[in-house]
Amino acid sequence: MKHTSRRKFLQSSLSGLGFLTIPASLQASATTFKKMKIVCVGGHPDDPESGCGGTLAKLSALNNDVTVIYLTKGEAGITGKSHEEAGAIRSKEALTACKILNVKAVFAGQIDGDTVVNNEWVGKMQQLIAAEKPDIVLTHWPVDSHKDHQAASLLTIQTWMRSKERFDLYFFEVCAGEQTMVFHPTDYVDITDMQEQKRKAVFCHTSQDPDSIYSCGHSSMEDFRGREIGVKAAEAFVHMTGRKNGIPPWAL
Repeated sequence: MKHTSRRKFLQSSLSGLGFLTIPASLQASATTFKKMKIVCVGGHPDDPESGCGGTLAKLSALNNDVTVIYLTKGEAGITGKSHEEAGAIRSKEALTACKILNVKAVFAGQIDGDTVVNNEWVGKMQQLIAAEKPDIVLTHWPVDSHKDHQAASLLTIQTWMRSKERFDLYFFEVCAGEQTMVFHPTDYVDITDMQEQKRKAVFCHTSQDPDSIYSCGHSSMEDFRGREIGVKAAEAFVHMTGRKNGIPPWAL
């Protein structure tokens, strides 16, 4: 397939997907772009920033309301620090990163490394997401080596299935191959203009060695996903499909 034909195929395949569409649609001015509410659910501070920070920044710049829900505060993420100390440090880093992306931060209250998926927490996640009244929700791809990422994803999937108010659900990738696995994108966002803003947000997480976040694959991911749609840098997503609100009453 010629490059031009591939480009046309990608554009036509993305043309009906709201904000996750061809780059030209994302260049619309804030005055003509339909304002939406966006929620991103991540396992720890730095996950939303590294996985889809460019997209979050772009959506915010287009005058949308964007909220990041962190399932945990990253309590187990700093060697030599207690959970309380690490949580305080990492939540402060997250708040600084969210200011750079111009998004709101919410902490769900689970503990890093000890996350759970049960009926109680499905209900809590439903409440947190419903409070934002989102049009679109982004979260981790469920096939991931980190169980906290899996927990964030599964709780969000259950919320999507049970929610009375409809919203579109998309999955993002982190540290492809090492954490996110068998990820085959359906949608892309051109983040060329937001790449530096994303990088600044990721580098707010000084306790996590930001260079290592990029060296685990995020730089190459942005480059490769960009090549797939013919731009300098992009982030990729999988769109959740299937029967909405399809859970039988006995499973609720």
